[in-house]
Amino acid sequence: MNEQPRPARALTRRGFIQTSTLAATGAVAAISAVTQAAAAPATDNQASSTAATLPCGRIGKASISRLLLGGNLIGGWMHARDLKYSGALFRAYVTEQKLMETLHLAEQNGINTVFETGADYVQRYNREFRGHLQIIPHIEVNPGQSDLALSDHIKQQVDTGAVALYVWGVSADRLVQTGAVDRIRKAVEMAKAHGLPIGVGGHSLLVPMACEKNQVPCDFYVKTLHSDNYPSATPKPLRKEFIWLDGGEGWYDNMWCINPEETIAFMKTVSKPWLAFKVLAAGAIYPREAFPYAFKNGADFIAVGMFDFQIKENCELAAKVVRLVQTRERPCPA
Repeated sequence: MNEQPRPARALTRRGFIQTSTLAATGAVAAISAVTQAAAAPATDNQASSTAATLPCGRIGKASISRLLLGGNLIGGWMHARDLKYSGALFRAYVTEQKLMETLHLAEQNGINTVFETGADYVQRYNREFRGHLQIIPHIEVNPGQSDLALSDHIKQQVDTGAVALYVWGVSADRLVQTGAVDRIRKAVEMAKAHGLPIGVGGHSLLVPMACEKNQVPCDFYVKTLHSDNYPSATPKPLRKEFIWLDGGEGWYDNMWCINPEETIAFMKTVSKPWLAFKVLAAGAIYPREAFPYAFKNGADFIAVGMFDFQIKENCELAAKVVRLVQTRERPCPA
């Protein structure tokens, strides 16, 4: 689980920057130990070598850092429960220059891949500042979409320079909800024709379950994972599948893994790589708790939306956690 990335090249463009309940009760003690060890402050030597020590794994032929930069905060989208001002605050802070600085910090600290959205910014960063960031964009698949429209959309995403693609979680959720698993299969088969690894995303555990049952030939899964131990989590009696799509009592833009124990248990039966997202429950859980929870419980990669000031600490934490969870119940396929 420890392939090392190539060190990032320094940013030199003149004037640019002026200066992250378990399925088995017996695992609780292990996750606690990992959490405490991961939360310990890094030494100066550890902090200075993050870019050299943040491990990578493989999805297809692509070498992917175990911690990816989530695209929501690049594309301009924030989950903020009932905070009405957060969108305006985000847009005021994250200027285009700030986005470029964020991408640079990510690469300098060992992240080599951006997840989901932000391909235009990644291309610009790589072109103008000699970066080497990769992108894994999503493809949107809709029931009424023609094969030609889907093919054109996939080609557009391939042309971003993608190293992998995945069926967007919202799309896969809706398709499984309506019984259209064959449409997921079609999208996967069309995308695979481009020679890239293709994943399937989902907030609902029913998505990977349906793909496994129907032998959808995807290469990896993108599935939410976070604990439900935070104040704004939807109360258990009110949780229902696809509540994030349909709304209802107890839903406040605040929960994307309604059954973490069942998710952990099922993913132990799956041999394909697992990229976990929403591991912080959109900021409701501290990285020092969320990263050990995700990696110890089976995630091979995690995608995390981060502001510039969070990147260094999160990379140091992720590198430490991955080293501490070399043995776990779900084998590491990547």
